[in-house]
Amino acid sequence: MEFYSACENKRPVRLKESTRQFAYESLHGKYGTQAMRYGCVHMDDIDNWRELSDQRKYNLMIRRIAEEAPLRICEGETVSGAATLGKAILHVVPAFFGNEPVFWGVSHLTVDFHTVLYKGIDYLNGRILSRLKSADDTQRVQLTGMQNVVESMHIFHDRYLAELKKLGSENYKYLQNVPFKKATCFREAVQSLWFTFAFLRLCGNWPGIGRIDELLGPFLKKDLNSGLITLNEARELLAGMFIKGCEWIREDTPSGSGDGQHYQNIVLGGIDKNGVEVTNEVTYLVLDIVEELPIGDFPITVRINSATDDRLKEKTAKVIRHGGGTVAVYNEELIIRALEKFGYEKSEARGFANDGCWEVQIPGQTCFTYVPFDSLQILLNDVLKLNGEENVRYESFGKLYDDYLSALKVKTENILLNAIRKDGAEWHPATDYPCSAVSLFERNCIEKGKNYFNGGPVYTVISPHIGGAPDTGNSLYAIDKLVFKDKIITFEELAQNLRENWQNNEIIRQYATNRLVYYGNDNDEADLYTVRLIEDFAEIVNKIKFDGCSILFPPGISTFGRQIEWAPLRSAAPFGRKRGEILSNNASPTPNTDFEGATAAISSYCKINHEKQVSGSALEVKLDPDTVKGDNGITAIKNLIDGFIKKGGFFLQPDVIDNMKLIEARRHPERFKTLSVRVAGWNARFVTLDKQWQDMIIERTTYRK
Repeated sequence: MEFYSACENKRPVRLKESTRQFAYESLHGKYGTQAMRYGCVHMDDIDNWRELSDQRKYNLMIRRIAEEAPLRICEGETVSGAATLGKAILHVVPAFFGNEPVFWGVSHLTVDFHTVLYKGIDYLNGRILSRLKSADDTQRVQLTGMQNVVESMHIFHDRYLAELKKLGSENYKYLQNVPFKKATCFREAVQSLWFTFAFLRLCGNWPGIGRIDELLGPFLKKDLNSGLITLNEARELLAGMFIKGCEWIREDTPSGSGDGQHYQNIVLGGIDKNGVEVTNEVTYLVLDIVEELPIGDFPITVRINSATDDRLKEKTAKVIRHGGGTVAVYNEELIIRALEKFGYEKSEARGFANDGCWEVQIPGQTCFTYVPFDSLQILLNDVLKLNGEENVRYESFGKLYDDYLSALKVKTENILLNAIRKDGAEWHPATDYPCSAVSLFERNCIEKGKNYFNGGPVYTVISPHIGGAPDTGNSLYAIDKLVFKDKIITFEELAQNLRENWQNNEIIRQYATNRLVYYGNDNDEADLYTVRLIEDFAEIVNKIKFDGCSILFPPGISTFGRQIEWAPLRSAAPFGRKRGEILSNNASPTPNTDFEGATAAISSYCKINHEKQVSGSALEVKLDPDTVKGDNGITAIKNLIDGFIKKGGFFLQPDVIDNMKLIEARRHPERFKTLSVRVAGWNARFVTLDKQWQDMIIERTTYRK
């Protein structure tokens, strides 16, 4: 049995054949299809349902899910627990009234699994009971909601134990005490982590897992030293958890933005809060698993610093070359500096993980929301007025750019005002619905008697994300060159050409397209416009204050594929692009404008001061399979990573893709069910993307040098 690899080097075989068969069935949709057959539980029999408070409805829904959700125990599984209600795949609580969902789930967070593993959920319940003694009525509502989650987990847990005991499964022994008591060995720790994660997913939430090697490494080291487990046994156990994580893959996933968009990211390596390197046996076992199996459902980011062992970089490169976009890279030292300068304590900054995509946050302590917007639309519509009858005229680039920054400031302030609300003297995210399941696992929610959205966690973060920045930078550069510096065309003529979608001036369009050099080619003159724009955006965000508001507003750069939905709203662009074209992704160069190779693209990107983009900024690098063959290919990827770190990048998202294979997969999807690609902050099987998304992946620049 072979699994797809983008390069000519075959994937290694380390796992048992039965484990590989389990992975094959999962990756081909066996269990996701089962989940959709029993999509949700129903609440229609509840008397006076419409008169109940939202929190009361939520409590009843979570309890019923625990009581009625099907159990799934697969032959040979190494961990037990499953998110068996298929409607949870839709990011809703899978308890419906009148065949309609009632509440959304919660995502873009990494919960506090550390307390679960090292103290147990009963410890959390004890804190709830203690806090209830002094709670007011409002706090009591939230605390009893969290208590209901604990009780519901016990119900679900008891059902699993009874079934495992009946089947005589060895898993009964390792599930018996966890996740309610602290784990005492590696097997219990993996089971505790998986069962908690699976229950949260079962309730419609999509949490990230975070620093899995920091969580599990001490348990494995202890068991290896005592002879309680071998590395091969530990790999099989952990592989079982990863394979269970594929349980939402369906045989007939509707096409769209892909079937892997569940934000269950993992972070590996780096230092802990005391500055001690985390990398351990679990780090390498995780990389072993995704090197052998094309599981992209847990996108992985490796934290790399100047002292990272060459062995870890080599292992990371070996996984990357198989394609699928499963493994990305964080520049750890830069990110820690960025978080410290923003105001986080050093120990907390060192502990950063992500929100399930790649935006950084303090795990288990953060309510996180990001708000992306299209910076190119602001230029085309608000400044150049290309979408209306009004004609504007600029005598200098400086005046145009000043007006653009003013419009950018207004846009940023407005999106933040729309993202927050004031409740008495306190500011909260505008989003607000019951979410006790995640509140239970966010630090300080119990102590405050508040939920995830109402100021419960230690930090509430709303991050404005500038999208289309390279497109805007290229447009500004083209305007300055064509109109003000080289005087090839007047401002009025350029504006008219853009209104006419370049239909009547192909000569100038070709000049703008082919004669000017744009962001992504390590050209200082061209890069300056994107670099300056992003710097000014950070300054705008950092000056935004609302009286009495303690919500944090770190800036970031992203599109997450929204350039597809933005495309119809954009007019033609000054750098030669026509109306409706799909342009740049995150902080990556606009497709087909970067011709100098991956190193040049990295150099352009790294001219941005990423320490000011505290939330994050991603660069995608699409590599040709021929460039990563053999030992030289491994060295090439390592050098790319080293250069990215030394030059000051933030997040590198490499993928090895053969465009001919993608075109073949589009024609014969049945042959390529497990071919995974990195989309934006998530991975997806290519055949589950619709044509627009597939085109976007294919049209990204492929670097051959």
